[in-house]
Amino acid sequence: MSLRQFLVIVCLLGAFAPCFAEEKPTVILPLKREGDQFQVWMQSSLERVYPKSPVGKSGTFERVAYRNGRFSFQVVVRNDSTRPYDVVCKVKDAADLQVVARRVGYVPMRWLTTDTPPDELEGHEYLPGYVPDPLLPNTHGSLGPLENLAYWITVIVPENVKPGKRTITLTIEVLGNHSVDVQATIDVRDFTVQKRRDFPVTHWWGPSDIAKLHNVELWSDEWFEIARNYIQNMVDHGNNTILVTNFFSRREVYEKPGQMLIVKRIRGGVEENAVYEFDYSVVRRFVRMAKECGAEYFEWPHLWLYWGLDNPMNVYELTDGKYQLLWPEGSDGFSPMYLNFLKQYLDSLHAFLVEEEILDQSFFHISDEPHLLHIENYRKAHALVKEMAPWMERTLDALSDFEYAGICDIPIPLVASAMPFVENNVYHWVYYCCAPHGRYINRFMDTPLVKIRMSGWLFYKLRAGGFLHWGYNYWHKIEKDVLIDPFLNGCAQCWPSIPYGDPFVVYPGEKGPIDSIRWEIFAESLQDYALLQTAGLSPDDPVLAKLKTYADFPRGEQWIDHAIETILQRKSSQP
Repeated sequence: MSLRQFLVIVCLLGAFAPCFAEEKPTVILPLKREGDQFQVWMQSSLERVYPKSPVGKSGTFERVAYRNGRFSFQVVVRNDSTRPYDVVCKVKDAADLQVVARRVGYVPMRWLTTDTPPDELEGHEYLPGYVPDPLLPNTHGSLGPLENLAYWITVIVPENVKPGKRTITLTIEVLGNHSVDVQATIDVRDFTVQKRRDFPVTHWWGPSDIAKLHNVELWSDEWFEIARNYIQNMVDHGNNTILVTNFFSRREVYEKPGQMLIVKRIRGGVEENAVYEFDYSVVRRFVRMAKECGAEYFEWPHLWLYWGLDNPMNVYELTDGKYQLLWPEGSDGFSPMYLNFLKQYLDSLHAFLVEEEILDQSFFHISDEPHLLHIENYRKAHALVKEMAPWMERTLDALSDFEYAGICDIPIPLVASAMPFVENNVYHWVYYCCAPHGRYINRFMDTPLVKIRMSGWLFYKLRAGGFLHWGYNYWHKIEKDVLIDPFLNGCAQCWPSIPYGDPFVVYPGEKGPIDSIRWEIFAESLQDYALLQTAGLSPDDPVLAKLKTYADFPRGEQWIDHAIETILQRKSSQP
């Protein structure tokens, strides 16, 4: 069907079926060169726009909103000519709202996520190829022949805005040619969402990757200036728990690890009676900075290396400007040498937490992702830590076997393994990472955006206590001290084990992070959690009845819109 035929049908429907909502068709923008034209349309933020996505159907956009919230939508431009043009998007009129426009960038995606049916992959018609992901702050971009360019529009509704409808006007300008205005109608309801409570969210981040990608020295004033922007970005996206990298939680040995704690062996050698000195100056500066950014909780690194607890953490000593391991790689994780170090470290950590008044806001790790065959090692390590540091009351780790319930204070199962914890009313957090695939929620570059948006709804419905993810800015090859270019390599060079999009949710910008579409939608899902919490909705409420498990839930944007509308209508009808 041609565009002209489609428009005729739309007009006929409007004439003979007044029950249809009024909707303006796609806007045609003629250019100075005869025959050249652009098509401009608006669409939801829950559907990616690829270079060759079909032209949308509507030149307008309407959205119900509430105060103290934020949401997003897209304005898309298609170049129907055979010539390149430069295009820019400007916010012309934002009424009493805060509106930010960003250009959607494309990054290469060489392989799809494995073991996932096509109906659970967004964009498989266009991929492998270019996937829309980074949100570039400069809205001036080049648009080649016969392709699309999308703009991501973020709308922030202040807390003091009066309820009612208002219009946002955006201008699409083809430089040196013509421009056109498009409008979105925002219906602000008489409801104010409150800050999310009692649901910690954490993403592990890499200080050394920030230093390398921004070409600054670790722990320098320049590093702290840039790192502040990353920490603020995490907090602004609902990440209220910040990992403090006292140790560098990686098995690979780094030339310049992101270890904030300055450790010095002041007496003895690699033996059980060595004496250590701990300098918390960098840690203290970082913690206070994170507090200023709005961090509510602090997460402290693991005490044994991941995948089995056979080895101690890699702890470095800084000598003459060079980092060196305190003990050989592959040392025994339960040797007298390491237990001697551990006791001294935990005593120093306790003193620091008390001094900074953050002990009650802290979470602690034993070791990452132990499997069932490691349970005795984990039980032994947990008991040792409790003996050395009885004040350490909130240990939490990513571990999926239900047998760990009752050993770890706060187990964090993979979403695919969470239901036994849910069904047995065991307090737990959840996580997803390079797995699971298939019908489960996740946050890959080909995960449908509506599935990402369902994260917060499912956390609330299934009574998760918090959420953890490993990949905020993992910009190096897996298990190697070698950088990747995140704009070119979305899998840390480890596909299929690591799907595209899993290692990071932000890209390095000039002085801080560049958001991704996935990061924005995940933040909106956490805002959905806050909406449910503010409204006082029970997880057993009929509105959430269709949410069964982390793999069995509605996958339509209409379901989300209907659920939000139902909640807002309920609140408006209450005295």
